[in-house]
Amino acid sequence: MELENILDFKASAELNERLKEYGIPKTFPEGTPILNENAYIKSIPIIQSGSVKVMRTDEEGREILLYYLNSGESCIMSFLGGLHQDTSKVKVIAEEESEILFIPVEKIRSLIKEYPEWLDYIFRLYHKRFEELLEVINAVAFKKMDERLLSLIKKKVELTGNKSLNVTHEQLANELGTARVVVSRLLKQMEANGLVILGRNNILLK
Repeated sequence: MELENILDFKASAELNERLKEYGIPKTFPEGTPILNENAYIKSIPIIQSGSVKVMRTDEEGREILLYYLNSGESCIMSFLGGLHQDTSKVKVIAEEESEILFIPVEKIRSLIKEYPEWLDYIFRLYHKRFEELLEVINAVAFKKMDERLLSLIKKKVELTGNKSLNVTHEQLANELGTARVVVSRLLKQMEANGLVILGRNNILLK
């Protein structure tokens, strides 16, 4: 796998080569689970192409979207769980077809010792994910569901670069932690207001 730069910043040639040496590349079709909750973390994923979503499920099976990961990014929760030999507290799913490089957990500590830029990468991930989780808390606590739904649609459009989204009302409801009927009602209101055009399992952002 030829990769000029594996991380989301211009890493040194030495670090890139080491990641290529340690990494195991895999491709996941859209909608495929990459990491399940309560599974032991044996490797750290670094997204090379596509995007993935990180979800949290409660005891009753309700889900909510925490954040997305794009090319060059990794999941800080996987880092922490892997380093402490803990199980995953989140579920990771391919938002679109994604190529991922998996770095074995046993190589993480040596990379931290050898490459300060790798440790800086971990800290930057932690900071970014913390800010995104604060946004989730703020949205759940203070924003109305129609605002959250429109924001989610715009985020998906930004990720895919396509204003036409192939997504079901059920999928959107799961990511927002609400019921499908609520999403369907709000989408119809948005269509009436000229914000979207609805099709079968398709939403066009105007």
